[in-house]
Amino acid sequence: MAKITRKPAPRKASVPKKKAKATVAKPKAPARKSLKATRPNPIRPWTPAEIHEVFSRFRKANPEPKGELEHVNPFTLLVAVVLSAQATDAGVNKATRALFEIADTPQKMLDLGEERLREYIKTIGLYRTKAKNVIALSAKVLSEFGGEVPRTRAGIESLPGAGRKTANVVLNMAFGEHTMAVDTHVFRVGNRTALAPGKTPLEVELGLEKVIPSEFMLHAHHWLILHGRYTCLARKPRCEVCLINDLCRWPEKTV
Repeated sequence: MAKITRKPAPRKASVPKKKAKATVAKPKAPARKSLKATRPNPIRPWTPAEIHEVFSRFRKANPEPKGELEHVNPFTLLVAVVLSAQATDAGVNKATRALFEIADTPQKMLDLGEERLREYIKTIGLYRTKAKNVIALSAKVLSEFGGEVPRTRAGIESLPGAGRKTANVVLNMAFGEHTMAVDTHVFRVGNRTALAPGKTPLEVELGLEKVIPSEFMLHAHHWLILHGRYTCLARKPRCEVCLINDLCRWPEKTV
């Protein structure tokens, strides 16, 4: 009997297995901080007693503060303030000492004339424009105000080269009005200390007028200017000698 041989069954073609996709572990999201942890601490508002204490200290240290612009009458004060825009008080004083010896009234300033005036103030920035304004305001003081510096904010602001800050300085220093002139120093102090935060000089001015007691308002803007000029400096405040350091709300104060 013949032997039957069976052919082996054909092997199935092997299908290569698909490689498993590499899984990249996603970084875990950082734990969400609570709003309480991330929100900065609010600045504690000044109390009336603290504000009174601030200005009491200023008054005790300097009972009769004076503006640093040299002048001999309301008219020369007006001219000095107009010239001081974007200039230092020291630079203005250097130029006006000789000027005010020969032109201390509106009529004398007109008689001097714009060309000769420029020679006196040429060391001051923007002196050409300022000379034109001083001659124009002198003429207007004569023609519309009888040769006298007006005693109202609107009147002063109507003069060429004079704005709100000029009016506030003249009204305060020449006529004893309780005004608050906000220059770069007062603006910085009002915001840094949080006495009167504001985005504009007008906001700071109105804020300071609202919180400063009336008994201090005659000299308040001088105290704040001097504080900003010599103690609360723009780049490196001198916190170690500050009269109001313990009350100041500035978060970065160094003492």
